[in-house]
Amino acid sequence: MKRRKRIPGGIFALVIALAILARTSLVITHTTVYGNSMQPTMEDGDHLIINRLSYLNGKPERFDIVIFPYQYKSDTYYIKRVIGLPGERIRINEDGIIYVNGNILIEHYGNAAIMDGGLASKEIILAEDEYFVLGDNRNDSTDSRDPEVANIKEGDIVGKAWACIWPFERWGTFQ
Repeated sequence: MKRRKRIPGGIFALVIALAILARTSLVITHTTVYGNSMQPTMEDGDHLIINRLSYLNGKPERFDIVIFPYQYKSDTYYIKRVIGLPGERIRINEDGIIYVNGNILIEHYGNAAIMDGGLASKEIILAEDEYFVLGDNRNDSTDSRDPEVANIKEGDIVGKAWACIWPFERWGTFQ
């Protein structure tokens, strides 16, 4: 018979406290990841804590993981990584290389070369309140390359992904 790995009581209590706080707080909230668009950073079924006040005194930064509503279905939210910032020019060439303001974006989040640049196959110029977002699983993500998502307005961003709290083996904060 296999023995289960015991979880220290302090960690268990912290997770329970965070879950209760997330259900009753205007500061943080809880969400569950559905789908594979953020693999390997997030997995289907991961439970996350979202910081709703992250951008109260600042703006999203490149590579932040943000949550925003999907405009065509109520109570549906997307989780994506910020790639382009307000006022920037974004393009993805035929080789799947991302350009920001004409320079190659150096990053390590995408898990594969982009097969389809979608809307970004032609240069996109972001407005002063818009962000360009991508899933980390670039070829299995509906994101700013798709007309149904397109550029994200700053006012639509609900918050920043702060930590994975379940399953325990994936516990940790996001950079």
